[in-house]
Amino acid sequence: MAGPYLIGIDCGTQSAKVVVYDAAGSAVATGRRQLRAMDRPRHGVVLHPDDDLWDAIGAASREAMAAFDGDPADIVAVGLCPVRCCKAFLRADGSLVEPVMSWMDERAYAPYLPDDPSLAYATTASGYLAHRCTGRLTDTAANNIDIQWPIDTDTWDWSDDPAAYGRHGVRRDMLAELQLPGEVIGPLTAEAAAATGIPAGTPVVHTANDKAVEMLGAGTVDETTVLVSLGTYIAAMVHGHENHRSPQHFWTNFASVPHRYLYESNGVRRGMWTLTWFLDLLGPELAEKAAASGLTRETYLEREAAAVPAGSDGLMTVLDWLAPGDAPFRKGTMLGFDARHTRGHVYRSIMEAIALTMRFHVDAMCGELGVEPTELVVSGGGSSSPLFMQIFADVFGIPASRSIGGGGAALGSAVCAAVAAGVHPDFDTAVAAMTAPRETFAPDPTNGRIYRRMADDVYHDIRTHTDALYERAYPIFH
Repeated sequence: MAGPYLIGIDCGTQSAKVVVYDAAGSAVATGRRQLRAMDRPRHGVVLHPDDDLWDAIGAASREAMAAFDGDPADIVAVGLCPVRCCKAFLRADGSLVEPVMSWMDERAYAPYLPDDPSLAYATTASGYLAHRCTGRLTDTAANNIDIQWPIDTDTWDWSDDPAAYGRHGVRRDMLAELQLPGEVIGPLTAEAAAATGIPAGTPVVHTANDKAVEMLGAGTVDETTVLVSLGTYIAAMVHGHENHRSPQHFWTNFASVPHRYLYESNGVRRGMWTLTWFLDLLGPELAEKAAASGLTRETYLEREAAAVPAGSDGLMTVLDWLAPGDAPFRKGTMLGFDARHTRGHVYRSIMEAIALTMRFHVDAMCGELGVEPTELVVSGGGSSSPLFMQIFADVFGIPASRSIGGGGAALGSAVCAAVAAGVHPDFDTAVAAMTAPRETFAPDPTNGRIYRRMADDVYHDIRTHTDALYERAYPIFH
């Protein structure tokens, strides 16, 4: 192997992944560490326990470096991408006043500050982890959104409007210096090097919000490719250049390419989490049978789900396992059970629900933008499932593609690092050089007809009938 090498750090809701890449985007060493279960001390409060984000990144980094056979001196930059929409409150020395607030915490979107006299700074997970890595309090502009922080979405800098700070409950002096994706934060400190195993002095680079970085890692930088990101939160995205201020069916966020925008559809909260929830419900018996067959739980159950016909014999799932703030009464729904249904039906029904819901959101977003998608790219761990990919192709009625060899936010972070280190001259060149070809799944017209009838005649009308019922039940069980 020969350098230069780039490290991509991807710390999401459920795990931290650290990958060492060469300049062509090939992974040469990988480390992963599961995050701990969230702390939920009371309703609406969701915290990453203790210092779990940093601890998981450290463990995953040490694992990756232990597997790295190259010369550590040839590692030229580290791209840092933690989960978005998390708030972190710091003392003057950069230590946490309280554990990092999850994006699932209701206070993440309110003007909340801890009642603690030691509070000095309010930032995001990326601002906090940048300080842990470098000792500098900076944040990437592209991981800040205006419903959480007083940011000017035209200039990619903090707002000049004093009223904006009042609405968000912060002072300007509490906020970190902002940088653009692909800018160097500073050198890795000796303390951070000891925690991660990455050489001290290695430049650490800001990226963007994790969805934008994931899109970069999937090789999607044009304005007609739609990416569906399969994570704990599932969303669809497409790039653009206009800062749409009042869209109806999407949000305008920052892209991972400076001064481009990322249009993001409505999504599914606890999306892939719901599949994991069902696997966990099946308990150790499933895990033992899968292990005895040399398979993961997911692959073992997917074999059963693949034998189920499109539409899951009428079993339909509505994915409200985490209710939205404006409809707190909503609950997840599975309806249409009869004696034919097995655990394979349930598993497939959840997959179909994700694809059907995202087709509805993508159609609404692209219709408002006036964009005709030319390609659907699916990323995230769920894209490794051939069944899931085929369901997406059948539901959307167009070819669905996935990156060969993964990609995702770890690779997108390395792309940002490569630009910062001058390994590649710009983002478009780096994406072209470092992202892999795609494997494509063609839609099945017969399955597509079933899904179209299911969506148009039944599926997207279910909430109309269940909302009133759940709203009546809410005072009883809340």
